[in-house]
Amino acid sequence: MNAPDTKRRGLLIILSSPSGAGKSTLAKRLMEWDPTLSFSVSATTRAPREGEKDGEHYHFVDESRFREMVIQGEMLEHAHVFGNFYGSPAEPVRKAIESGKDVLFDVDWQGEVQIRNSSMASHSLSIFILPPSIDELRSRLEGRGQDSDDVIQKRMQKSWDEISHWGSYDYVLVNDDLEETAQKLITIVEATRQRRNQQPTLLEHVRKLQSEFEEGSA
Repeated sequence: MNAPDTKRRGLLIILSSPSGAGKSTLAKRLMEWDPTLSFSVSATTRAPREGEKDGEHYHFVDESRFREMVIQGEMLEHAHVFGNFYGSPAEPVRKAIESGKDVLFDVDWQGEVQIRNSSMASHSLSIFILPPSIDELRSRLEGRGQDSDDVIQKRMQKSWDEISHWGSYDYVLVNDDLEETAQKLITIVEATRQRRNQQPTLLEHVRKLQSEFEEGSA
């Protein structure tokens, strides 16, 4: 892929799904397709997991600092999930959009709603990933080997609440075939990049065409 296109505005690409539906893998495929894409680095109050680095995987902050960021309007979206706070700092996203860079968001439906109601909503693209079945969803969670049985059960209980909000998204993909779903995701992003409001130079070009037309008709 080429460098970011400064002739267009960047996109806020929102990917949501219940845990285990394949969202992280699809996000990775999208970034392999276009290395200029970047993940919005969230702030969180949870403790770092093994191998996670502050500022790279998350901005790890205490609850007091997190609440201060929310009060100061420094968060584009935020949510309380499984006992911890998560949120997306707004300023880095705003700068990326203005410079024609797309930013990926791994957020739940609450984050999607907040972004959709924000000042950057017109540049957002929201996609919800559905599993092929509930049995397959459970199987994927168990196969990851990351969570205890208790945590898996909590994630399964939460999954239907997440799935029930599918109707608010721009696009919904059933991830029953990873390669096919990844290609559909890429097609959606490519098309949305050409959306009229993503191209700030269009008005200037149309005015130029109008001027040429009027000169030719004189």
